[in-house]
Amino acid sequence: MQKALPSFDRLYRILSKKSASHVRRSWTMTGAAASRSFPACFMRGGTSNGLMILRKHLPDHEDEWQPILASAMGSPDSYGRQLNGMGSGISSTSKICVVSRSERMGTDVDYTFVQVGIQDGSLDMAGNCGNMSSAVGPFALNEGLVPHVKRNEDGCEVTLRLYNTNTSKTLHATFSIRPDELQYEPDGEYSIDGVPGVGSRITLSFIDPAGAKTGKALPTGNAVDTLRLPDGSSIAASLTDIANPGVFVMASDIGVAGDIHPDALGSNSNIMARLEQVRQEGAKMMGLNPNTQSIPKIVLLSKPSTSHPGVDIVCRALSMRQAHKAVPLTIALNLGAACRLQGTLPHQIAGSSPAKANIVIAHASGKLEVGCLMSDGRIESALLHRTARVLMKGHVYY
Repeated sequence: MQKALPSFDRLYRILSKKSASHVRRSWTMTGAAASRSFPACFMRGGTSNGLMILRKHLPDHEDEWQPILASAMGSPDSYGRQLNGMGSGISSTSKICVVSRSERMGTDVDYTFVQVGIQDGSLDMAGNCGNMSSAVGPFALNEGLVPHVKRNEDGCEVTLRLYNTNTSKTLHATFSIRPDELQYEPDGEYSIDGVPGVGSRITLSFIDPAGAKTGKALPTGNAVDTLRLPDGSSIAASLTDIANPGVFVMASDIGVAGDIHPDALGSNSNIMARLEQVRQEGAKMMGLNPNTQSIPKIVLLSKPSTSHPGVDIVCRALSMRQAHKAVPLTIALNLGAACRLQGTLPHQIAGSSPAKANIVIAHASGKLEVGCLMSDGRIESALLHRTARVLMKGHVYY
């Protein structure tokens, strides 16, 4: 006689007991592996996201970070997806900020930006990330790194002085806090193109941003240089170093429309290869390592059409050999300031006069406004607005 099948409830109880037992055994058997973790926040900053880590939770020496941070992000990954970590396979989400209380006079917080190579797991710390910089202040405040900071006059905001170790530059971050405690207030009504929804506004002011890596806004001394490419051709470019180094060329000189979609640009292997040649030649002329992917970044420029009302200049940017879905924030700062430098390609397009306070840039996801304060031809500061949000807080396993 055939034995009756167990009821669904009884079968569920049996499987639940086995599952719980299996989980307990798994934790016992893999205790050593489970201990390979560190506390972190996963945050969105502007149009990027990444891990925020207190420096005390990493080895003292930066040359020991690579196996830890690369594994945490899911790199190296020959498939380019970072499925085994916190990254998601694109340059704007394979980022880390390592943050600590500053011991420098006139500075509250130090931070080091790390760009993690998706396929090779390399750590690139040559430049800064403006988008992730917007998350540094809120993270530092929430983690108690600045317990004695005072509220601004309105009582609703604080301003933190941040020192970026990648570029040895200072920026001021002003953002909202809760009325009853010194904690970041993410809720608000401000929006940025490229990010759905609204949040509280974060104002970033980059102080004396020129010469972040080369010491000069125009590393070659020229507003426009001629780059000689391996095939014998040449192209005009403006090589500027403001917040981060950039190579600016006309989209028409590359043979593409100025408002080309990032997917169309990224899928054209011939154009992408040529742009990398241009970027490397520009890097050499700026005295930078052409094999470093994070800097300089290359940007295609064009004049705004009637479909871009109120826009001063249109750009399409590349980052880590990928067409950017928006624009790297430090490159937007660079571009906005370069529009104020007489004779550069950005200036020729935007026609900006010293009296014009703000530059409106159209990028692949919308618009961005950059403010620039000039004094006697010197860039005193560059300013823009972002939003940020804590997405997760816990332990990251590697």
